[in-house]
Amino acid sequence: MKEMKVLLVDDEEEFVKSLSERMEMRDLKSDVSLSGEQALKTMDEDLPDVMVLDLKMPGMDGMEVLRRAKKAYPGVQIIMLTGHGSEKDEKEARRLGVFEYLQKPVEFEKLMRVVTNAYKKKFESSMSAVTFAEAGEFDTARKILEDEKKK
Repeated sequence: MKEMKVLLVDDEEEFVKSLSERMEMRDLKSDVSLSGEQALKTMDEDLPDVMVLDLKMPGMDGMEVLRRAKKAYPGVQIIMLTGHGSEKDEKEARRLGVFEYLQKPVEFEKLMRVVTNAYKKKFESSMSAVTFAEAGEFDTARKILEDEKKK
């Protein structure tokens, strides 16, 4: 598997930088964005495999980032990590295609498992489509990719 790229998005600078440092200690590359607008710009420049996204941020909130990111980059797996979410927020995030919805505080080990699982899902879906395309089964490959866009 190629090296995983993670984008961490949270307006709490100390929290997100600490999280990034802990990931780096595990040899996991992560970028940090402190706003929704910055996250979308970062995605345009260097597309991550997985995004860990805060819900409540000034300006563009996490739900709007989720909505726009899934429309522009449906293959990116997004994990919502929030300390202020509600059941209604979780339901909406799942409808929009979030991979997982987690409440802060979350154990770092649990977050790492979810990030790894999200990456595996992205990678396995992509590989499945490639395998079918290489075998000349273009309709099947196209169907897999279309199904991924809907998620």
